[in-house]
Amino acid sequence: MKFTCGTDIIEISRIKESIEKTEEAFLNKVFTKNEIQYCESKNKQKYQHYAARFAAKEAVFKAISNLLEDKYSISWKDIEVLNTKEGRPFVNINLINNKGISNIDISLSHCKEYAVANVIVSIK
Repeated sequence: MKFTCGTDIIEISRIKESIEKTEEAFLNKVFTKNEIQYCESKNKQKYQHYAARFAAKEAVFKAISNLLEDKYSISWKDIEVLNTKEGRPFVNINLINNKGISNIDISLSHCKEYAVANVIVSIK
């Protein structure tokens, strides 16, 4: 078994500006309906949650990019970051045959200014 990892950090203000500038366009390009519903439920902290999910998608892409024949063969919405009922984040990924991915472990964190994501991918 092989392991790959990915990490990303982003300023929450950049995500907030993108959402406010483009309104629905940015949200609908990057996030699934489930992700939007979750983040919007966080009211004043919604931008922190959007930023954490954005960082997570970037981190997943970094971890799996060597498995992709063409870097454009995956879209933002092919990587979905959700939470269990207990609040633990997990990743749903939409790839043909999952490219041998057996597990993706993810950790998200955010503060007032930044959001960060770390992933470890297990590959058969």
